[in-house]
Amino acid sequence: MERKEFLRGLGLVGLGALTIPVIKACSNDDDSSSSTSDTTQATSTGETSSSSTCSVTSSETAGPFPTKTPGSLVTSNIVSDRTGVAFTINITIKNTNANCAVLAGAIVDIWHCDKDGYYSEYGGTSMQSADFTSVHFLRGRQTTDANGLVKFKSIFPGWYSGRATHIHVHVYNASGTSLLVTQIAFPEGSGSAVALVNASSANGYTKGLSGYTYNASDNVFSDGVANEMSTVTGSVSEGFILTHTINVAG
Repeated sequence: MERKEFLRGLGLVGLGALTIPVIKACSNDDDSSSSTSDTTQATSTGETSSSSTCSVTSSETAGPFPTKTPGSLVTSNIVSDRTGVAFTINITIKNTNANCAVLAGAIVDIWHCDKDGYYSEYGGTSMQSADFTSVHFLRGRQTTDANGLVKFKSIFPGWYSGRATHIHVHVYNASGTSLLVTQIAFPEGSGSAVALVNASSANGYTKGLSGYTYNASDNVFSDGVANEMSTVTGSVSEGFILTHTINVAG
């Protein structure tokens, strides 16, 4: 955790995260997955440590593009006007204070970039050149059901310079007290959803993976992703489903 603590010390927890590499879309092609068919099933290599051990999932930075008014974005369909490969996000919240029993009534906010690596609610700056300050795509809030589950309908995230593919998550208890800010990592490598989607130029993913930052080199995930790694199954043609468990001290 030393690297993360150092980064947090530089102010990466807020909007002043100017030490993160400039957030902008690139336009390169993948040199490792371009020959893979769009209809190939993803081979999930995600670990499931977060669901098999009862310890709190790693805390991560919310910045540099956290949702500004998450309470106004209560929706399970976060697609808005964004296009891309269909993506379903299933997140289960468990409570380490109750032997990792599922936590009903928890408030879960998620946000991620679009297929080109851009975030809504921000832009027009050196951090992100495209200006999306007046829209709210790919951001949403849901409350966990009796099984501790929230579901979101989205599009598969793209990527941007310096970061691996990821989803931001902020979990609160039922009264609105913050419990955890974390991020979800994606399996990588040949046959993974990340490789298949980024080879799918027909769906608008035109950058490929040339210049992509893998988890091992990512400035958030490089110290390990054992309890942040998701399972992703599906195909480009049918869409992908992400399954992930987050443990909080509720």
